[in-house]
Amino acid sequence: MSGSQPRVLVVEDEAAQREVLSYNLEAEGFAVSRAENGEEALLLVEEDAPDVILLDWMLPNVSGIEVCRRLKMRPATRHVPVIMISARSEEVDRVRGLETGADDYVIKPYSVIELMARVRAQLRRTRPSSVGVVLEYDSLVLDSETHKVTRAGRAIKLGPTEFRLLTTFMEKPGRVWSRDQLLDRVWGRDIYVDTRTVDVHVGRLRKALCQFGDDDLVRTVRGAGYALG
Repeated sequence: MSGSQPRVLVVEDEAAQREVLSYNLEAEGFAVSRAENGEEALLLVEEDAPDVILLDWMLPNVSGIEVCRRLKMRPATRHVPVIMISARSEEVDRVRGLETGADDYVIKPYSVIELMARVRAQLRRTRPSSVGVVLEYDSLVLDSETHKVTRAGRAIKLGPTEFRLLTTFMEKPGRVWSRDQLLDRVWGRDIYVDTRTVDVHVGRLRKALCQFGDDDLVRTVRGAGYALG
């Protein structure tokens, strides 16, 4: 799996529903993780937060509402968008779902096309590059569809790894990324790469961005990792 592929966690206790959702998400180019109950979902998110969570309301033991509440209480997972899926169409249920922190609420039976559009809408907020948005920071402009980068109007040539690194930094300027987080995001979590490789590629990225004598925008945070700006 490529580290730049957005990952969606599907939390659904009915196997058939879970498979239909997973199949459609994979067909749209998403990487999919699956959980069949609330406890499993919470563990998976703690290990490695996905980009979007599709969460069924009616789950055995820990309900979807409770899973959502716990995720939104924790600073580490608060930012992950949750789309609640429910057979409950009453307005009071919808309100309760949104009040618990759900970012969107979809009623069963739903249209798969509409659900995919809603997943992309959440990604536009949290991982803009994955839906082809142009990112800008300072005098840097990155076009995720054409894979072009310019700084102050001058073209910057980057290798695929440096491009993914810069994309990650530009999606969340100021956020400090640890080497392990960058490995997951840029190289993919299934690939074994030494953390020193991250330093090498950050060095190459810095060199490319500063080739015209501009300031270094990538900051090394001692003992923590790297950040943009």
